Amino acid sequence: MCDEHVLSQEFEIKGGDFSNAGKASTSIKEILREIGIDSSIMVRVCIAAYESEMNVVMYARRATLTLSVSPKMLNLRLEDEGQGIADIPKAMQEGFSTATNEMREMGFGAGMGLPNIKKNADHLEISSTPGKGTSLDLTFFLNKDREK
Repeated sequence: MCDEHVLSQEFEIKGGDFSNAGKASTSIKEILREIGIDSSIMVRVCIAAYESEMNVVMYARRATLTLSVSPKMLNLRLEDEGQGIADIPKAMQEGFSTATNEMREMGFGAGMGLPNIKKNADHLEISSTPGKGTSLDLTFFLNKDREK
């Protein structure tokens, strides 16, 4: 981010750890509330953070999710070690899912994770190497105009 950081915080996410799923996004919500981020922006950030976190829990071994806040924008950067995404355009389609039956039985795997992330972020960059992992870079502008 080009602006001076006001805050930066890292969260570790463990793949397969469904019992702790959502803790990073809950912590992010508490931080954003504490520093006074507008509630409409906070909701979008938390949805994207939760969807990102669940993708790690479901498909990767581990990840680091970094929250960075500056006066003009908020950034979430997720870097995971996992199976990666073979076909990003296909994975971005609503309803496309590679979830297992076990994941579906727990209520996950509707194929809305990446589409929800894209819908809620002002800007999304995604890169992935099959067999190595995926990185997401999400930007949320803190002004009302949602610059694009």
